[in-house]
Amino acid sequence: MKGKNNMIILVVNTGSSSLKYQLINMDDESVLAKGLCERIGEDGHMNYKTEAGTVFDKDIALPDHGVAMQLVIDALTDKEHGVISSMDEIGAVGHRIVQGGYIFDKSELITDEVEAGIEELCTLGPLHNPTALLGIRAFKKVLPNTPGVVVFDTTFHRTMADECKYYAIPWVYAEKYHVQRYGAHGTSHRYVSERCAELMGQDPAGLNIITCHLGNGSSISAVKGGKCYDTSMGLTPLEGLVMGTRCGSIDPTVVSFIYEQTGMPVKEITDMMTKKSGLLAVSEISGDCRDITKAEAEGNKKAHIAREMLLRSVKRFIGAYAAELGHVDAMVFTAGIGENDIELREKVCDNLGFMGVVIDKEKNNCRGKEVEITGEGSKVRVFVIPTNEELMIAKDTQAIVEAL
Repeated sequence: MKGKNNMIILVVNTGSSSLKYQLINMDDESVLAKGLCERIGEDGHMNYKTEAGTVFDKDIALPDHGVAMQLVIDALTDKEHGVISSMDEIGAVGHRIVQGGYIFDKSELITDEVEAGIEELCTLGPLHNPTALLGIRAFKKVLPNTPGVVVFDTTFHRTMADECKYYAIPWVYAEKYHVQRYGAHGTSHRYVSERCAELMGQDPAGLNIITCHLGNGSSISAVKGGKCYDTSMGLTPLEGLVMGTRCGSIDPTVVSFIYEQTGMPVKEITDMMTKKSGLLAVSEISGDCRDITKAEAEGNKKAHIAREMLLRSVKRFIGAYAAELGHVDAMVFTAGIGENDIELREKVCDNLGFMGVVIDKEKNNCRGKEVEITGEGSKVRVFVIPTNEELMIAKDTQAIVEAL
């Protein structure tokens, strides 16, 4: 196999109608190129950027994922704007998989057995695993001799304590149907918790860290000694915080009550709670926090309620995890909202005085960059760390391929 100093890895994140990609040189962990193919199966659009900037951003026919994969390879190897001379320079392909469920507790080299396992888990990840399989199989056709690795969002959460992992329902459902909490965003939580420990100059094994991945989809994790102890998402990414279009944790009988009152099928109710609820439903404006913040500033009452619900849910989970951990050494804000919403970070931290949290409001006045915002006298160090799931996937991919 290619050695560590010259391995180039293609990281792929496949959605139902999209394909995000990054080509990373593991010698210095630099991103050689990245982009997005979207509206696959519809009208098609492709974006491609290199270190020099955007090369093209255009509508292009993308009838299926196989065509999208080939166009990505064509762009990367193009004589004018390509960053590699041939596909042979790609040492491996790393794929992000949302649901590893009860089968996978670590990243894996792609084999027929691994593919079968991912397919079996489609019942737990019906929105994500089938499209990930499309990506895996399309790339096997385009790069048949290049090893592939799958990195699961759920494996970081496999270390959750039993009292956090299981629901208080009869054991038969957990044992026979694997009904338990799997979490999500694990690759992000893992990256920012490790990076936080690095910035603190301490061994993760001795730290308690609360990581807040706040975006359109949001989750918070309690990381104890470098391992996940608890996380806010559950069997699916619907549980937990109030999110852009997801309701988060609610009384489970809301589902049966809506069914009894309306006759709406359970699948439609779940779809409503996943795609038409959260900040979008409460504000009746948007699921985007930026739009809601703007409307709130203009006096919109429903936008204000939506914003307060988001703040409440974030504070509730941080407070709960502080109690679970016993003490907190650090907190991390990451993802779209966590990295960019200055006011949200300030309001959340202002309510955590009981934990000894103090932030420096001048340092907090930043967006999208890595910075410590801890204030003088704070008992908890507070960081903003842009997440880098792609690099985490690339590192796992490199380690597995080099061990072959």
